[in-house]
Amino acid sequence: MSTLNTSLTSTSALSAASQATTQHALQLACETLQIEADAILLLKQRLAGGDAQSFGVAIAMLLQCNGRVVVSGIGKSGHIARKIAATFASTGTPSFFVHPAEAAHGDLGMVTAQDVFIAISYSGEAGELVAILPILKRLGVKLIALTGSPTSTLAKLADLHLSVHVEKEACPLNLAPTASTTVSLALGDALAVAVLDARGFKEEDFARSHPGGALGRRLLTHVRDIMRTGNAIPSVKPDTKLTSALLEITQKGMAMTAIVDEDNRIIGVFTDGDLRRMIEKQSDFVGLSIAEVMAKNPRTVRPEQLAVEAVEIMETHRINQLLVADADGQLVGALHIHDLTRAKVI
Repeated sequence: MSTLNTSLTSTSALSAASQATTQHALQLACETLQIEADAILLLKQRLAGGDAQSFGVAIAMLLQCNGRVVVSGIGKSGHIARKIAATFASTGTPSFFVHPAEAAHGDLGMVTAQDVFIAISYSGEAGELVAILPILKRLGVKLIALTGSPTSTLAKLADLHLSVHVEKEACPLNLAPTASTTVSLALGDALAVAVLDARGFKEEDFARSHPGGALGRRLLTHVRDIMRTGNAIPSVKPDTKLTSALLEITQKGMAMTAIVDEDNRIIGVFTDGDLRRMIEKQSDFVGLSIAEVMAKNPRTVRPEQLAVEAVEIMETHRINQLLVADADGQLVGALHIHDLTRAKVI
């Protein structure tokens, strides 16, 4: 019995200790987020105040760049620099990351006088970056420095300095780059967003640089890319008997058929839904032709339209199929909601 009590007491003590540890971790997490949030708000205040002119000059330099935007940093700043370069590149501004240490051993050959070089170092004294500054200056490269110290070597030698100063790091020891890297990343995003807006960068442009993503599929996939064509299109003439039309619907597996005239122009459509509604109203339909029961002037889509536009039509009118017509109204394809799903447009 005493052994059981000892075990329960031990378990209870461990549980209490675990809860205390969890509570302390949550408290520290919240403090970290607050410190970093405060640091970004401080950056916002600077940009709305004394740093507004410098930010505007930076945007002008980036817009006037005839080469690429080269972003560099060492350590944690290097990771931030990579992300900023990737953001610029994906939003219409040719950009790449260069490691400052590798730059001193040949990679500076990638940098030209037409480029803008963004150097990130919170201290402004990173040896690897400072070492390549003389070469950059001789090349005539425009240099933007992101540092926490306006009196640093990097800030003084740059054509433009943007402050990423923070009151303190989120690290309890005030040592590990945390709030400062967050602010650097946020400022890089602010620059990229301002530049993309000034360039008139649109969704279509973003899609072209992200063809493998969901947005790329939505904005680059056209109806002609996924529509059913040729013998896969369910189609009958207006004098076709309803029973034969139903066979066409079954064989083509689209739960509908188009009705076309002698010139292959669309004059109607008949769907499974039309059949169910017809059965509710009449029982004798064996001798009917499809022209007697079809829905006239069906909704269509053009092959050159975006597939997402076909989705909008289907959703608006609560239909699962669409006929595809050319400029003369001739049937050239058919779309089912499942085709759009398989193409990952929806």
